[in-house]
Amino acid sequence: MKKALITGIAGQDGSYLAELLLEKGYEVYGIVRRTAIEDAQHRLRNLTHLQDRIHLKVASLDNVLSIIKTVKDLQPDECYHLAASSFVSYSFEDELSIINNNVNSTHYLLAALREFAPACRVYFAGTSEMFGNAATAPQDEATPFNPRSIYGISKVASYHLVKNYRQQYGMFACTGILYNHESPRRGYEFVTRKIVSSAVRIKQGLQKNLVLGNLDAVRDWGYAPDYVRAMWLMLQADAPDDYVVASGETHSVRQFVDTVFSCLGLDYSRYVSTDPTLFRPSEAVPLCGNPARIVSRLGWCRTKSFEEIIRLMVEEELRRYEDAGGAGEP
Repeated sequence: MKKALITGIAGQDGSYLAELLLEKGYEVYGIVRRTAIEDAQHRLRNLTHLQDRIHLKVASLDNVLSIIKTVKDLQPDECYHLAASSFVSYSFEDELSIINNNVNSTHYLLAALREFAPACRVYFAGTSEMFGNAATAPQDEATPFNPRSIYGISKVASYHLVKNYRQQYGMFACTGILYNHESPRRGYEFVTRKIVSSAVRIKQGLQKNLVLGNLDAVRDWGYAPDYVRAMWLMLQADAPDDYVVASGETHSVRQFVDTVFSCLGLDYSRYVSTDPTLFRPSEAVPLCGNPARIVSRLGWCRTKSFEEIIRLMVEEELRRYEDAGGAGEP
């Protein structure tokens, strides 16, 4: 039985990946912080239905000794590094934290795997934020990186670490450059979940309006379970490589909002307003990915359309409110 180690297992992608690997007969281990174990109801809510089938290891990704011990004890066959600090902030302290956490954790993990589990296949979670101010669209694996956030910079640095370990040490190490992907398990800190949750609350009479940033901003949105399947496919390939994973389509935030409210029989224009202070700098060239490489080489494909993803999110949010008695946050 193969053993897989997942960092960020409690998140949207980590929980879906754990499900996929269990279905394929893996023994699944996940790294979590002690605070997650102490507040399992909230921090591990995505794993509640899996906790008797997975193994959670308490460790800190910013502590190299902790990582070494975990890797040395476990000797995984595959490692999926999904955990990262992604909080968007412009304070100097937060920028330092994001750079240190994201780059160091990747380096510690790669070094520990090289030393104690050199045959382990490694997946690193990249992001479309690595392209930033892209010169062309759609972007593919040959498009130059031009990040414009500390988060994007930290991911580019980590990407080069992964590539270096692959080229210098012969490790089977891949980066998946994933564009936005959604599901009912998306965290409340993300604008897509904020839109869905607020719309349902408005429908329930628990909220009067919703204030957002630029409704004309566009994104390439996909379905999270499709994207974790792409991660697994990368580690089953004959040779390691990097892949863009995207829908190849763009939709505006306005389209997202309209679709959500329409699912609930509401006219979004009656409830949604914009606040210029919430606007992020818009891209001159949209972030839209070209997944041709992973489609042709690994046979990956999408299973859900933009509208189907949103409908699933709305239906699940409604179910949560019904289960909670129709009052307050589920």
